[in-house]
Amino acid sequence: MPDEKTSRYTAPALEKGLDILELLSASDTGLSLSEIARDLKRSVSEIFRMLMVLQTRGYVAQAPGSDKYVLTTLLFEVAHRTPMIRRLTMAAAPLMRDLAQRVNQSVHLAILTDDTVLIVGQADPPARHVMSVRLGTRVDIWRASSGRVMMAYHSEEELAEMLARRPLPEGTDEARLRRDLAEIRLRGHEIVDSFVIKGVVNISAPIIDHEGQAIAALTIPHVQRFGEPITMADCCVQVIETAAQLSRSVGGGAAQLVPTEAPRRV
Repeated sequence: MPDEKTSRYTAPALEKGLDILELLSASDTGLSLSEIARDLKRSVSEIFRMLMVLQTRGYVAQAPGSDKYVLTTLLFEVAHRTPMIRRLTMAAAPLMRDLAQRVNQSVHLAILTDDTVLIVGQADPPARHVMSVRLGTRVDIWRASSGRVMMAYHSEEELAEMLARRPLPEGTDEARLRRDLAEIRLRGHEIVDSFVIKGVVNISAPIIDHEGQAIAALTIPHVQRFGEPITMADCCVQVIETAAQLSRSVGGGAAQLVPTEAPRRV
């Protein structure tokens, strides 16, 4: 006997959209407009309209050099976005507070979303003068150390797609960027002068999931204070150790630690 709710309430347009998503999810190579219409026993015109909406919203894309449509990763991101942020921020909050207290510096947690860096966590130190970043702030991925650290753990294909969607700022050399990302991955962290504030040095380390991908980054925007006994090298070690704890908390591993004596100038 059919579900009473299913038989009583219908939304034909929504059902067509879901049918398309479910059909494409079972295809390894994608399907053309006519193939989708045939398999769903729908007209080409009604499937075309639905595909255009799904493509505009980012759920479906046309494979390069082909008439076939494929699913993007957006469904996966939507399914995992809120739980991931909640899990990360809950695990990170006490560790970030402890870290800020130990090194007397601000700490923030960032993720990648919509090809930008999004700040999802912030902890301030006991010092009266702090360098904090407002929660919910979005930063250009190429002008944020946390963005660079996360992109260092992406594949060449993912990096190429990101560069196509988000061109580099004027005057930025792609070859140098690629070298920088390779070096970041080898070191397992980055210490670099801030791209936006003079005198601030960003110390950033990735949070690695079980697949070896950087799902977030932990960053200290380091401010040098007179008489501060905690060195930048101390901060670097502490950031990496805290990021490693967070990586383990989400079932991943830690990036290797290769000491860096001085920030890279940008």
